[in-house]
Amino acid sequence: MEADEVTIREQNFHSQVREYTICFLLFAVLYIVSYFIITRYKRKADEQEDEDAIVNRISLFLSTFTLAVSAGAVLLLPFSIISNEILLSFPQNYYIQWLNGSLIHGLWNLASLFSNLCLFVLMPFAFFFLESEGFAGLKKGIRARILETLVMLILLALLILGIVWVASALIDNDAASMESLYDLWEFYLPYLYSCISLMGCLLLLLCTPVGLSRMFTVMGQLLVKPTILEDLDEQMYIITLEEEAIQRRLNGISSTVEYQTAELERELEKVKSKKTNLERRKKASAWERNLVYPAVMILLLIETSISVLLVALNILYLLVDETAMPKGSGGPGIGNASLSTFGFVGAALEIILIFYLMVSSVVGFYSLRFFENFTPRKDDTTMTKIIGNCVSILVLSSALPVMSRTLGITRFDLLGDFGRFNWLGNFYIVLSYNLLFATLTTLCLVRKFTSAVREELLKALGLDKLHLSNNPRDSEAKPSANGHQKTL
Repeated sequence: MEADEVTIREQNFHSQVREYTICFLLFAVLYIVSYFIITRYKRKADEQEDEDAIVNRISLFLSTFTLAVSAGAVLLLPFSIISNEILLSFPQNYYIQWLNGSLIHGLWNLASLFSNLCLFVLMPFAFFFLESEGFAGLKKGIRARILETLVMLILLALLILGIVWVASALIDNDAASMESLYDLWEFYLPYLYSCISLMGCLLLLLCTPVGLSRMFTVMGQLLVKPTILEDLDEQMYIITLEEEAIQRRLNGISSTVEYQTAELERELEKVKSKKTNLERRKKASAWERNLVYPAVMILLLIETSISVLLVALNILYLLVDETAMPKGSGGPGIGNASLSTFGFVGAALEIILIFYLMVSSVVGFYSLRFFENFTPRKDDTTMTKIIGNCVSILVLSSALPVMSRTLGITRFDLLGDFGRFNWLGNFYIVLSYNLLFATLTTLCLVRKFTSAVREELLKALGLDKLHLSNNPRDSEAKPSANGHQKTL
């Protein structure tokens, strides 16, 4: 008996070491990729080893850690879905014994833990540390800045504690709930993360429909459009004349007139960008122009239609079946049964839709007017803006598994703390979320595909001069070939 117990303990120890090693390797890969992404957009600073350089480097490492956690939260649900199908297809395969339910549960718990750590500790610390200067009367240096940062963190924690305490008292004025707030680790932090998750899901509800309609425009800018009834040589000739005219005007203006010089430089950059796009369209092959672009547009339309259809079916399931609720639906377990009707093909489709929704939500986030100036620029993004972007991406990515399960994109049960959010058991919140998502997505798509028709109707009615079109390019003055402005 003692030998069997020793053997069991050794097996448990080796399995835990193996799981931690796999988690570490996965996170190391995500960290390296995140570091290259951030350094691509971070503003290049002087290579001086001064105090600010050290602070920027620490903030960079913390931001990279947060972005890696965000990438892990995005990959969490797809990795779990594909692992379930692999374990179901090859249950006795020796080479996939490391892939088990314990590893997947551990990944979900680590994702929840690190998301809380980044959101409530690391990112506030990085921001306050970057903005700190040290208290007056103390010797300036790293220690003084760390002291000021810690004091600010304590004050922020007390402020959030008071806000959540008051909110809980107003929503649920119960003696048991009030006492549970004193339990910091078991109740307070999960309750606070539940509120953050709800706000993230609401932000996704706003960004994803906008991003789904915006994706067609983004892909149209990245791909080469078919040249139907277009003369690219004539357009190149006109755009070259525009560039030369603007360049002559720029050379003829005195350097003291800064406003006109800056305006002409911006106009010249736009013309050069148009010229680059035209050159790219001329160099593109026939199959790239006439095959890739229509295929990608049709693929985007199919993915968007399937997403809306799945949400509509999920609304019907919510009305007739209680197990459709994202909380409390006890699943068969990992590797016991396929969660998709179409097996491996259905699981692959779910993974594609989850990634598509995440990309659409990010595109929609930066397309909103409130966050337009938040968009990072290559080699010209301040560290403060990088921290803000990392926090935003973390909130969106942490809410992605919850949104995917709430909308019925997948039937995979939320594991760890992700499945313990209180609002996931509220039928009216879940049903309203599905209805709003389907309605907003449909309205955004209808608005997108009818914009050309609306513009033509406005021109036919003579109302185009009133700038009723939603396209901002229509309201801008158009430069002619000689550099002067055409007015309506």
